[in-house]
Amino acid sequence: MKAIVIDQYGDREELKEREIKKPKPKADEILIEVHSASVNPIDWKLREGYLKEMFAFDFPIILGWDASGIVKEKGNKVESLKVGDRVFVRPELTNRGTYAEYTTAKENLVAKIPDNINFKQAAAVPLAGLTAYQSLTDVGNLEKNDKVLIHAGAGGVGSFGIQIAKNLGAYVATTGSTKNVEFLESLGADEVIDYTKADFAEILADYDLVVDTLGGEIQTKSLGILKKGGKLVSIVEEPDPQVVKEKEVEATLHWLIPDGDQLAILADMMEKEKLKAIVGSEFPFSEKGLKDAHKLSESHHARGKIIINVKS
Repeated sequence: MKAIVIDQYGDREELKEREIKKPKPKADEILIEVHSASVNPIDWKLREGYLKEMFAFDFPIILGWDASGIVKEKGNKVESLKVGDRVFVRPELTNRGTYAEYTTAKENLVAKIPDNINFKQAAAVPLAGLTAYQSLTDVGNLEKNDKVLIHAGAGGVGSFGIQIAKNLGAYVATTGSTKNVEFLESLGADEVIDYTKADFAEILADYDLVVDTLGGEIQTKSLGILKKGGKLVSIVEEPDPQVVKEKEVEATLHWLIPDGDQLAILADMMEKEKLKAIVGSEFPFSEKGLKDAHKLSESHHARGKIIINVKS
């Protein structure tokens, strides 16, 4: 099968097209014919070697941890899925990702794609959607009428976070550039702070929760807008414990936990048209296509999700 791999850590030029052996599903796994994949920041961070101490993968590495497609084979212990099902998944983080014509995934991490959602839209959801959902619910404990700030609302996690938070009945503020203000309002944001014109830290106060997608100075400022006992959930870096203590708030770093049941919850929201996937850019399944997609992701200015069209 065709795959895009890296044989060593480095820049985008390390992405190479290769023919490798098609995987075989284990007893509790399915084999997915990949129709669409997506690019996330973890892809190029791992490619650059930033995460090599955390994930000691053997080369060659197939990057990519979002996929949608069709079940082609299943292990003998798989009961909830059948060959021919349309599915999407954020598989386990291994060296055999989804920049490939086929990938395997454990049954309990997979969800069926609603009939009203196409493969591109489905591939946009798992990693970013689950990250947003878990940050708001499992970790952030967001409740109805809570006030939440979600940074970089036009990005993958942000665009899902705004919609999920509104579905939970929260008041949602977000940050974005001038060109994205109307887009963010269309997603349901109650308050949009244009960071090119204003400083959110001078406008917002007494928030229950912040979802930090940026880190650094933005994270430090965000701790200051929380009410006493409020919480910050970062998906990029560990908060400074000294600052957290001084502000009398809570803060934590969250790494996504793949979960098929939660993915099914997001699928239900999409089926009921309460959640939409924002497909921002599409690229072909080729060396150049992946290099261009990584370049866009590295710019931090992609709107919505970056999709790779593996099978047309």
